[in-house]
Amino acid sequence: MDDFVHRMGLYKEYFNSIHEGKKTVEVRLNDERRRKIEVGDLIEFVDINNPSEKLKVNVTALRKYKTFKEMYNDIPFADFDCKDWSMQEMIAGTYDIYTPEQESKWGTLAITIEYHEE
Repeated sequence: MDDFVHRMGLYKEYFNSIHEGKKTVEVRLNDERRRKIEVGDLIEFVDINNPSEKLKVNVTALRKYKTFKEMYNDIPFADFDCKDWSMQEMIAGTYDIYTPEQESKWGTLAITIEYHEE
């Protein structure tokens, strides 16, 4: 049986960070699409500005949180490749992508990933 592959877009900065092995946790809303992800699945990330750029990762763990702040209190910033960031910067950066209303509606999901060059 083949692993299930989920497709998600990423900004170049985060795409490169995963490719370089620096980012091991991806942050998402725990929306309907993300609730289908299971440990052992594959995620194919696509650079949203260059869709021909793709990389696949294995999902090794899933952690659900009510808020991004709760997530960031629990997981070291280095796992997001943000080791020198403040809590305020982490939350502001996330709110550049997701709204507090989306966070309140869906909750959040920390997806621990492992990248292997193909």
